[in-house]
This record gives sequence, C-alpha cells and structure tokens, in this order.
Amino acid sequence: MVIVVWALLSWFPGASQSRLGLLLNRLVVPYIRLFDFIPPLGGISFSPLVAIMVLYLAQHGVSYLYLLMV
Repeated sequence: MVIVVWALLSWFPGASQSRLGLLLNRLVVPYIRLFDFIPPLGGISFSPLVAIMVLYLAQHGVSYLYLLMV
C-alpha cells in the first residue's frame, strides 16, 4: 500500500516534498531502486508495479513453504 501511495504522490507537484512524501521516499525508494533496470515506456515507470508483484509473489511463496512444512 505504501508503494501505491508513493506512486500517487508523484502525480501532484510538490507532494514528494511534504512530510508524508519525504517519509514515503525514505521507505520506498531503496526498494524501488532494485528495479531501476526496467526502462520507462512512454514516460511511465513500471518499476512500482513490478516491485508490488515481487512482494506479492514473495509473500505467497513464503506462505506456501510454510504450509509444506506443517
């Protein structure tokens, strides 16, 4: 959810300089940088989408492994 809010703040000028924007930048940007190799298409970055998908797959992968061990 934090990544989605961070991405939405990029649509509003100056929002990333607010207290909330600065906090979200500190939380999200180090993780998003892992996906900088994905080039933007038409000026739109798909790094947040890929980052969310990776988190989703990791969460469900860990859940699946836990179920196998129980």
